Amino acid sequence: MPGYSFRACLLFAALFLSCKKREQADAIFYNASVYTVNYTFDRASAFAVKNGRFAAVGTLDELQKRYPRSRLVDLKGGFVYPGFYDAHCHFISYAAHQLQLDLVGTASWEEVLERTKTFASKNPEGWIVGRGWDQNDWSQPHMPDFSELNRLFPNRPVLLRRIDGHAGIANQHALDLAGLTAQSVIPGGQVVVRNGKLTGLLLDEALTRMEAVIPPPPTDQLVPAILQLEQQCFAAGLTTLVDAGLKKDEIELADSLYRAGLLRIRLYAMVADDEVSKKYFFEKGPLIGDRLTVRSVKYFADGALGSRGALLLRPYSDQPQTLGLSISGRDYLLQQARLCDRYGFQMCTHAIGDSANRLVLHIYGEILKGTNDKRWRIEHCQVIAPDDFRLFAQYHVVPSVQPVHATSDMYWAVKRLGVYRIKGAYAYRTLLKQNGWLAIGSDFPVENLNPLHGFYAAVVRKDQKHYPPNGFQPEQALTREEALKGMTIWAARSCFQETDRGSIEAGKLADFVVLAKDLMTAPADSLFAIPVLATYLNGEQVYAAPGFSPVP
Repeated sequence: MPGYSFRACLLFAALFLSCKKREQADAIFYNASVYTVNYTFDRASAFAVKNGRFAAVGTLDELQKRYPRSRLVDLKGGFVYPGFYDAHCHFISYAAHQLQLDLVGTASWEEVLERTKTFASKNPEGWIVGRGWDQNDWSQPHMPDFSELNRLFPNRPVLLRRIDGHAGIANQHALDLAGLTAQSVIPGGQVVVRNGKLTGLLLDEALTRMEAVIPPPPTDQLVPAILQLEQQCFAAGLTTLVDAGLKKDEIELADSLYRAGLLRIRLYAMVADDEVSKKYFFEKGPLIGDRLTVRSVKYFADGALGSRGALLLRPYSDQPQTLGLSISGRDYLLQQARLCDRYGFQMCTHAIGDSANRLVLHIYGEILKGTNDKRWRIEHCQVIAPDDFRLFAQYHVVPSVQPVHATSDMYWAVKRLGVYRIKGAYAYRTLLKQNGWLAIGSDFPVENLNPLHGFYAAVVRKDQKHYPPNGFQPEQALTREEALKGMTIWAARSCFQETDRGSIEAGKLADFVVLAKDLMTAPADSLFAIPVLATYLNGEQVYAAPGFSPVP
C-alpha cells in the first residue's frame, strides 16, 4: 500500500504538471498575417488570448499544443495589427458637435447660410451652433462677416465655428449675450473689427468667451451621441483615444459611462486648462485605469495656421501686419509647467507656429533640464524654426503630430509661410530623427477620424485624389513601419502605456484590428481606403464588417 500510494502521488504530480503545461486559453485566433509591432517587428500567423490579454503568439500548431482545448477563431486570411491609437483627438466634443449643425465640406459662405437656414427650420428653438466651414476651400477664400446672419436671425443666437475650432462667426444677438463689443479686449484672442465696427468674427479666446454662454447639450442627448461615435471609432479600428482637453464634468461623465458598462473604448484624457478642472485633478492625483486614464493637462500656446492665429517669429507672408496670437504667455506656461511637474502630470501643449514651438520648448527645457522620462508633449508642432528641432532631442520632448494636417493645409500653407519657412513645416521625418519616435493622431473632428487617412498622409504625402504627383515635401514622409508604430506602440508610449498595449505580445491587453489588405505591401494610393474587417477589445469583438464573421 505505501508503494501504491507513492506511485499514485507520482502519477497525480505528472498529470498536474501536464495540465499546467497544457493550460487552456479563451481562444486561439489563426489564419492571419499578424504584425506584432514588437521591438523586432516580428510577424506571426496566430495568437492566443486569455482573460482579455494576449497569452502567446506563434503558429496554430504551436498554440494548439500549448492550449489544446481552446476555442479556435479563423480570421480568414486577414491582416492583423495592434489596436490603433488616435494620439490626439476630441472625442467628447465631437459627439456634442454631432448634435449640432454640420458645415464640413461647404464650398462657399452662401452654402453655409443655406445649411444654417435648413437646420434652423428643423430646430426652431434655442441656439444655432455649427462647425466645419473652411474659407480656404472657397473660391473667394476670405473670412466672412455677420451681416447675413443678422438679417436671417435677428432674434436667435448663432455661432458657426471654423473647422479648426480656433475661429468662429457669431451674429449680433449671440455677441450681445456674451457681452462682446467692438471695444472688447480679450487676452489670447480677438474680436475682429473693421472700420471700428464688429464683423462677428472671433478668434481663439474670444471664441472661448462666446462658447461659455452656450448651454451644454442635455445629457440624455449627449450620451447616445457618445456611444454612436464610439461605434464609428471601432469601425475604423480605433481602440484607444487621446482626448485632448476635457473638463472635470466631461471626464466624470465618461467615468460614469465606464462604470455603467456602456462605454468600452479606452480613453487617455488630457485635463482642460480651466481652474476648476486642474485644481480637482492636481489634488486628486493621476488616475490610471484599463479604460480611463487621467494623467496629463492640455495647454494652448497659440491658435491655428488656417485662421492666422498660429504665432510666428516673422509676419505672415500673406498678411504682413500680423504675427498671430499668443494664447498663453511665457510666465503663465512656466507657472503651469512647474505645477504639472510638482503634481506628477504630463504637460501637453498645443503649439502651431515657430514662435509658439520655440517658447514651449524653452519652457519645457527649464523644467526638464535634459535627460528625463516625463514624456511632455507638444501637440501639432506644425512649424519649427531650423535651429529648434534639436531641442526636442535635448529635452526629450514628444512630437505629437497629425499627418493629415499636412495634406489638408498644403494648398495654402505656403501662402501663409513663404517658400523658405514652409520647409520647417509638417516636418515629420525631421521630428522623428530627434528622439527616434513620435505619436500620430488625427485631431478629429478637424480631420476624418479614420486612422488610415493619417497613415496614408504620413507615408505618401498626397491628398486622396493623389495630388501632388510627387507628394508634398516627400523628403518628410515616414516609412510604413514608422507610420504604423506612430499609431500603435509609439502612441502608447506617449501615454506611458507601452508595457500594457500598443503591440501584440504576451501579457498585453488583447486589442487588435483585422484589415482586408496588408498595410506594408498594398498599393500606396489605396492605403487610405483599406477596409477594416473587425476590431477587438480585450479579445472580444466590438466591430465586424458586414459579411465578415470569423469562424469559431
